Amino acid sequence: MAREQARERESLSRRDVMRTSGLLGAAALVTGSGRLWAGGSDKIRLGLIGCGGRGTYDTPNCLEAAPNVELVAMGDLFPERLERCRRELAEKLGDKVKVTDETCFTGWDAYKKVLATDVNLVILTAPPYFRPAHLRAAIEAGKHVFMEKPVAVDPVGVRSVIESSRLADEKGLTIVAGTQGRRMVHLIEGMKRIHHGDMGEIVGGQCVRIGDGMLTWSEETRQRRPGWSDMEWQLRRWLFLTWLSGDFIVEMHIHNLDRVNWAMNAHPVLCTGLGGRQARTGPEYGNCYDHFAVEYEYPNGARIEYLGAQIEKATYRQSYQIVGTKGQAYTDSGNFIIKGEKPFTYDGPQPSPVIQQHADQITAIRAGQHLNEGVRMAESTLTCIMGRMSAYTGRALKWDWAMQASQLDLRPPRDEFGDLPMSPVAIPGQTPLI
Repeated sequence: MAREQARERESLSRRDVMRTSGLLGAAALVTGSGRLWAGGSDKIRLGLIGCGGRGTYDTPNCLEAAPNVELVAMGDLFPERLERCRRELAEKLGDKVKVTDETCFTGWDAYKKVLATDVNLVILTAPPYFRPAHLRAAIEAGKHVFMEKPVAVDPVGVRSVIESSRLADEKGLTIVAGTQGRRMVHLIEGMKRIHHGDMGEIVGGQCVRIGDGMLTWSEETRQRRPGWSDMEWQLRRWLFLTWLSGDFIVEMHIHNLDRVNWAMNAHPVLCTGLGGRQARTGPEYGNCYDHFAVEYEYPNGARIEYLGAQIEKATYRQSYQIVGTKGQAYTDSGNFIIKGEKPFTYDGPQPSPVIQQHADQITAIRAGQHLNEGVRMAESTLTCIMGRMSAYTGRALKWDWAMQASQLDLRPPRDEFGDLPMSPVAIPGQTPLI
């Protein structure tokens, strides 16, 4: 995450985003609006649910994406995390932070209390396990939602998100997901050419993301402290628990596999995965793997090979190759190059996608436009979950079975502090397919 955020900060500043708004016609493909934001006077009252690192990062981007947006309520399970986030946001954003002691909530029901305030937009950045329930509650409460990726950790949660997304349509509410790659202009321009047939029919490709160490993430929680129950320690180490994060193929590499689905303009129909855990040892690393390899087959028969790893000191690489009958595309964090009958290289501006995603949503809210990325994000999440399930069990999986029939539900017996034995690391051929 630190590497990803550093690269995001290297893109154009917020002032540059505003100055280059006239160049963003390509980004308007996402929302149907050519404006960077609506210039109306309607105030957006923002609530933050989940005050960890991502919530602290996303909130300033939202508050600075458009005028007349204020943070008025915050909620988190842990009081000290909320206070730290509140302090950092107030120091950075000044009078845009309007929260008071009375609108700061902690505990298991903190999200319900935030939703009971007069917020009209909420940011959901608690660990992914909580996303389906938080989304459902927000939509039922009539709130617009920005939700971070991924949106679930199991097929049961994916189906819940799809149901909530359909309810949002019925209520005229917007949902935007935090896959900011969909707002990267070089990707928008390149994908547009793929979908227009410049490369012919897509016959295969490769998606690689290796070298994200993540072995020393959150040193302050690496060792279990006296007094922490099983549940509390797992919550504080959530990235390394499958039931909370979905494993790294779901939690982080959803960015990458979402872009594959985008290029293919479809979700996969079948996958076969491998994976394991070699570099991560000890209970502080929970039960997640440190490497995956998955072959995804798409409706037209094309096969995309995904290779992912989080191993400290491994060579870093994040790239994509898409092969068509008339050309081949290569893309990474800033390039999009097509070679073949219709060559293309993107060399235009690179406005900040993490600002654009919030600007698009605020525009849609103020203009009453339809903008709902919930189902698409649920499908990309299931793409990742399928890969993990296949690698964990050693079984090939069909999309239709995973979406419609799988009963895998990783929820613990109770949402409360106390005993919660950690599930063992999955062993292919022994871990059951549910």
